[in-house]
Amino acid sequence: MYLLAAASLLSLNVKIASAELAGHGGPVRALAISADGKRAVSGSFDTSVILWSLATESAEQVLRFHADAVNAAIFLPDGRIATAGADARIAIWTVGRQQPDQVLQGHHAPIAGLAVSPDGSMLASASWDSTVRLWSLRSGISRLLEGHSQNVNGVAFTPDGLSVVSVGYDLTARIWPLKEGPPEVVGLASPLNAVAVAPDGDIVTGGADGWVRLLNPAGKPGGAIQAAAAPIVALAISADAGLIAAAAIDGTVSIIDRKARVVSRALSGGPRVWSVAFLPHDATLLTGGADGVIRQWNALTGEALGSPLKGTQADPLAMYSGERGAEIFRACVACHTLSDKETPRAGPSLAGLFGRRIASLPGYRFSDALKDMNIVWTPETVSKLFEVGPNTYTPGTRMPEQRISSPDERKALTDFLAHATRR
Repeated sequence: MYLLAAASLLSLNVKIASAELAGHGGPVRALAISADGKRAVSGSFDTSVILWSLATESAEQVLRFHADAVNAAIFLPDGRIATAGADARIAIWTVGRQQPDQVLQGHHAPIAGLAVSPDGSMLASASWDSTVRLWSLRSGISRLLEGHSQNVNGVAFTPDGLSVVSVGYDLTARIWPLKEGPPEVVGLASPLNAVAVAPDGDIVTGGADGWVRLLNPAGKPGGAIQAAAAPIVALAISADAGLIAAAAIDGTVSIIDRKARVVSRALSGGPRVWSVAFLPHDATLLTGGADGVIRQWNALTGEALGSPLKGTQADPLAMYSGERGAEIFRACVACHTLSDKETPRAGPSLAGLFGRRIASLPGYRFSDALKDMNIVWTPETVSKLFEVGPNTYTPGTRMPEQRISSPDERKALTDFLAHATRR
C-alpha cells in the first residue's frame, strides 16, 4: 500500500506550492493537456495514468495497465489518450473505459516519448532500443526507423506532418521524412533527452549538459541557451510559441524567451520536476514533480497559481473533523480512498484494510515483490510499516519512503483506520 503520513511532511516543514493535483505515488514523468484545455493526463513511475478535470480540479479516472513506469502520455485529436512506458508497450484509451482499446507492441526496451501526427492518423514512439516507430492508428501496423546508436529519448512531428524529429543519447537529432528517404542527421554537443517543435517548424532540443539548442526546420543551428547546470529532462512550448519551459533534473525550471534566446525567469517553490506542459490558450504551465504532485504556474511571472487542488471535489475527511488520526491521514487521500465506493486513485483502496493480506486487493496492480510476502494488515503491521519505513518492511514497494517516529502518532493513525476503513 501507499499510505502517506502527513506527520512526516509536517516534521520536514515542507512548503507546498498552490494549485496542486495530487494523486500519484511516485514522480510524474509524463504530462499533457487536451486541445480545449479542460483536461490533463499524467503518467508516473508508480505505473498509473490519471485523467484530470482542470475545470473541477479533480481526478476523473485512474487507468492501470502498464507494468512499469509510464514515461509518455498524450491526447489524440479524436479525444482518446495514448500512454507508453518502461514496459515497451503503447496503450490507446477511450476516456471512461477501464481497459485500453488497443495495445501496440514492437519495441524491445522502454519507450521514452510519444507524438501524434497533425492529422491524427499516426503515432510516433521513441525507445531505448535505439529506434523510432511510426504506427498507423487505424491498422496498428508500424514502420521502423533505425539509425540512432543509443537510447532515443524524444520524438515530435513537424507542423506540416511531413517529417518526424527524434533525439537521442548519441548526440544527434534526426529529421525523418515520412516519405521514403534518409534522415537529415544533425550532430550536437551533448546527449539529448527531450525535443519539441514550434508551430513555425523550429526544433528545440534539451541536452544532458543543461543547454537548450534550437534548429531551424532544415536542421541548421538557430541558437543555444544555457538553461541549467544539470541535464534537461523535459521541454514545452507555450501556446503563442513565445516561451520555452525547460525542466532540469536538479529541479530547475527555466522559462526561455524564444525570440530573444534568453532565460527570462526560473520557477521556484516546488521539488524536482520531471515533466512540463503549457495550457493551449495562455501562459499557464503545469509541472509534474518528483513528489507525485502536479503544480500550476504563471510562466510570465513565475508565480504559483490558485488554491490547492485536492484530487476530489469534496473533502473526504470532513466527517472526521477533529480526529487526530484523520489529520495524520490527510495527505494519504492523494493516493488512497477509505471506501470502495469512491473513484479510485493511484494507490489501492483501503476499504476493508485490516485482515487483508498484502497485495491481495482484486483489480489493483501491485509490485511483484509484494505478492509473496506473508503480511496481513493489522494495527500492529501498519504501525510497524511506518516505524521502520516501507523500504525496510516491504522491500520492492513503489510506496515513497517515510516514517512516523512517534508511537502515539502511529496509534492515532491505526485507530482512525480501524473504523474509517470498516466495510
